[in-house]
Amino acid sequence: MRILITGGAGMLGRKLLRRLLERGHLRGEQITNIDLVDLVQAPLNSEICTAHVADLSCRGEAEALVDPAPDVVFHLAAVVSAEAETDFDKGMAVNLDATRLLFEALRRCPVSTRVVYASSIAVFGAPFPDPIPDDFHPTPLTSYGTQKLIGEVLLADYSRRGFFDGIGIRLPTLSVRPGAPNAAASGFFSSIIREPLNGLPADLPVLRNIRHPHASPRAAVGFLLHAAELDTAQFVRHRNLTMPAVSVTVAEQIEALSRVAGSEAATLINDCFDPAVAEIVTRWPSRFETTRANALGFVADESYDDIIQAYIKDDLH
Repeated sequence: MRILITGGAGMLGRKLLRRLLERGHLRGEQITNIDLVDLVQAPLNSEICTAHVADLSCRGEAEALVDPAPDVVFHLAAVVSAEAETDFDKGMAVNLDATRLLFEALRRCPVSTRVVYASSIAVFGAPFPDPIPDDFHPTPLTSYGTQKLIGEVLLADYSRRGFFDGIGIRLPTLSVRPGAPNAAASGFFSSIIREPLNGLPADLPVLRNIRHPHASPRAAVGFLLHAAELDTAQFVRHRNLTMPAVSVTVAEQIEALSRVAGSEAATLINDCFDPAVAEIVTRWPSRFETTRANALGFVADESYDDIIQAYIKDDLH
């Protein structure tokens, strides 16, 4: 079993790699090779892993990575929401051009590769119902969401044509993210939990009544692995699925923090309203009906308390 992970140096890529090495198998086969590709060197901790520094938006890079052909590709590489909005060219290159070139390289492989594409709930744009049903039409209002939606459409068409066997999973906001904040507009959802747990202050740029869907990085890795092993014979039309999530308000996040870490942790959160951030966040979806994903066996965190506990166990120390 050969596996390729794009965005392998990122948070989700590293966590996925760790889980794959712990399992040792995927789709009933022993994992013999894992290739990781990113713009920077991915950390390695196994002799079956190889790290590649490459820009997939450059012609020829994807072809080199899929020779020999991988059995499973986890396509995680992306420029996050706020950065894709401020740097349109970079967002188009990484989120769209790299995806198309990777899909084209896989189209020419002699085997039918399972492709798991990390999409986003950013493909949905207001106005929308609450909750958003599975059959709601995506109409993104950001460049990031647009780029991700185009990737979904390409994945569905390449799968229809038999070029590869793809599944797209629309991830909710991942929290609590470890490490330093990234350029995502949603970064504060993690920082208001992560920083207080580390004894540091955190700024809250939106009102506390904002509601948003979340999944822990641990749950997201579970989504990816489950998507890799699903029997796609049951997919007639829909190749892209919205993942289940825990929908809570910011106030409920903070209440969960107080329950898990004590009320003193919550005092480290400073309300610093930022109109620019608030304008972006208020246009995001707040909750979903995920009937299809639930029926297919995707499992979310049970509560935001559990999301915090997952961070404490997996990343705090």
